[in-house]
Amino acid sequence: MGAGRSQSAAYELVADVPAGTWTLVADGIITDSVDVTFEILWRKASGTDVPIVTWQQHFDPLGGGNYDATPYEVTGDGPAITYAAGDQLVFRYTGDGTTTQMAYIPDGDGALANGRIPYIDLPQ
Repeated sequence: MGAGRSQSAAYELVADVPAGTWTLVADGIITDSVDVTFEILWRKASGTDVPIVTWQQHFDPLGGGNYDATPYEVTGDGPAITYAAGDQLVFRYTGDGTTTQMAYIPDGDGALANGRIPYIDLPQ
């Protein structure tokens, strides 16, 4: 994902989510310096997006042709989500400050790239 481009994934909600601490693990392969914004949104059935938690991080490549994952883990507090039929939880990440198309690539190889497959822990 390169400058100004975003990727997102939406998941159907099936219950309320309490207010509390969200954890994001987003280890990634970095091919060029990039500023990434990570967002978790509550997309109401009406189509309205409600921000839950947002993080920003600058990444630089490891260098030397090394394509191991760069670790990234962060927490943040978010409000409660009151579930209604048709609501979704959306994870979105956006890259800026680069001209490279794939400056940040989520680590889909996990331990094979010396990292972790990205995931989100919701508040309990």
